[in-house]
Amino acid sequence: MLKAFAEAVRGDTLAIAAELTLRRDSTAGDVLSQADALGRYVDGIQVTDNPYGWVQMSALSAAALLIGHGVDPVPVLSCRDRNRLALESDLLGLQALGVTSLMLMRGHRIPKDHSMPAASVFDLTGRELITLAASMEAGFFIGTGARVFRPGPHWRADSLTARSVAGAGFIQTQLCFNMDILRRYMERFVAARLTSDFPVMVSLSPLPSAKTALWVKKNMGDSRIPDALIKRLEDAGDPEQEGIAICAGLMQEISEIPGVSGVNLMTTGDPEAIPAAIRASGLRSH
Repeated sequence: MLKAFAEAVRGDTLAIAAELTLRRDSTAGDVLSQADALGRYVDGIQVTDNPYGWVQMSALSAAALLIGHGVDPVPVLSCRDRNRLALESDLLGLQALGVTSLMLMRGHRIPKDHSMPAASVFDLTGRELITLAASMEAGFFIGTGARVFRPGPHWRADSLTARSVAGAGFIQTQLCFNMDILRRYMERFVAARLTSDFPVMVSLSPLPSAKTALWVKKNMGDSRIPDALIKRLEDAGDPEQEGIAICAGLMQEISEIPGVSGVNLMTTGDPEAIPAAIRASGLRSH
């Protein structure tokens, strides 16, 4: 049974996870070629659940392909697209496959002007989904989302504590390129003694252009992207390489922030950008 991701996140060195790049026309060969490219550098590969309402291969199917290839998958399930029956069915399927780690999210409502007309379900809350998964025999290592911000001196993270009680075992932040905000958040996180409940994974991405950064800032409203970073991409002669360099530098900074357990690298559509950023960071020797 693969447990590389859970063991790395609970370990003493910086864990690294990465998202699989999936599209509507992705094949098994696409998944396996990415697994080969990423597997040398990461402790687990996250499989997203129709992000932003874009239809793609199911997380369960992609997880099965990764497990068969000897890679530890971290499927993401959200409450947006499936009711209680469908979510429990998927959890049973993931348990049967031998999946040991999950990211469980409430998910964002599908915008009214979305190109794919579909109803948002939300039969379960995020906390209820965590409780459901934690009740199963698999003993899943369950992740939940967290929003990095500037907490006040009396912040106790009641919502995160409740999700820990429900069964969550690690948290993963939204995209955060603002190290000042992250450091302040982690200072309060450590002071509140939350690290005993939650290892923290910080999300980054090798942004390929200022246009992409602006799209993320507009459409992922809780992302933390400083204007100076966007300007740096605008001024770069090769924005894609600059985005990789920015991501690599921030990975190095994050590795030195007390309380942070790892980094999750979100895809922007180019499967090669993530291993390039990891290599450039120097955090993995392969």
